[in-house]
Amino acid sequence: MKAVAAAIGVLCLSPLVLATTATMAAAGSGAASKGAACAPSGSSVDASAVAKQVSAILGGQGGDSSVRVEGLELPAEQIPHAKTIVATGIALKFPERGQVVALATAIQESRLRNLTYGDRDSLGLFQQRPSQGWGTPEEIRDPVYASTRFYKGLLAVKGWQQMTVTQAAQAVQLSGFPDAYAQWEPLARALQQAIVKTLPNGGAGQPGQEPGSTPGGAGGCKPGEDGAGWGSIPEGTVPAGYKIPADASPKARIAIDWAMHQLGTLYQWGGTCTAPHGPDPMGRCDCSSLMQQAYAKAGIQLTRTTYTQVKEGDAVPANTLVPGDLLFSRGTAAVPEHVGMYIGAGLVINAPRTTKPVRIEKVGDWQILAVRRIPALNS
Repeated sequence: MKAVAAAIGVLCLSPLVLATTATMAAAGSGAASKGAACAPSGSSVDASAVAKQVSAILGGQGGDSSVRVEGLELPAEQIPHAKTIVATGIALKFPERGQVVALATAIQESRLRNLTYGDRDSLGLFQQRPSQGWGTPEEIRDPVYASTRFYKGLLAVKGWQQMTVTQAAQAVQLSGFPDAYAQWEPLARALQQAIVKTLPNGGAGQPGQEPGSTPGGAGGCKPGEDGAGWGSIPEGTVPAGYKIPADASPKARIAIDWAMHQLGTLYQWGGTCTAPHGPDPMGRCDCSSLMQQAYAKAGIQLTRTTYTQVKEGDAVPANTLVPGDLLFSRGTAAVPEHVGMYIGAGLVINAPRTTKPVRIEKVGDWQILAVRRIPALNS
């Protein structure tokens, strides 16, 4: 951790002591160090203070200087990273306990800071090491990638759900100080509970499908409009020869064009889609925020989630698609879990799931459960 703790908390050990981390045996990560363990003075955490700070930071108010939470000495930097960890866990369908394990680990390893340094070649939120196969330096310093790799490591630990938080964290991190994570469980739990309330639907019933699953075929498309003629479409690209259809309404053209400019940006569950190309993962798009922001560019306000968007506009048959229609899949017709936009020529643009970029797919690769047409888009 080098001098991380000295920089952010008066209870931390000195940089001289921190230098001893170079002797730690860490097979898989940067390992939690005693030097980085700026332990809270008590075993409990003021959850209301954590919630207040989370609300202020994520609400765009810049934090509350009157609120002090030990372990969150730099809340404006730390809390957005904590939100990314929680949102990634939800997108990967990890329960609350898994999210708490991830948060406790990142608090201990980096104080929820996306570090450019660490013990040996350790980097990022979880102090993962490129030399140990965690990824390239650039990948590890992507908070979504780093969080995803941690969760995948946790998933590989047999029986992690029955372990204590510190045991589960240690099973992934292989730290030279295996008990160091326990002290951060109360803060991790308070953060998780506060952050999840800021996410769509309170973090419940998140859209997305299990990694490795494949969508079924679409039904009801007009002949020749299932997209089959396009062949393989590489992720994040526009099929050669595609143009926005001439019969698309002016507003639909605006929405489609804006969505297409987000091609290749990585999915982030809970992301606002307000800065898809920016450095903050939470500015990236999930499926419903991509639709919301694309429509917003055309001057049309959509609600935020898939579950509410499926109730907007008018239901239309899948064999009457026009550019700009919202297509829903996964889950059920009443409660779908995914949404994309029809862009004509048998194609749909969408933000599919964690680790995947905004991309164009063939309608024939979708199991369409519902189609909604927003009248204002075609006016």
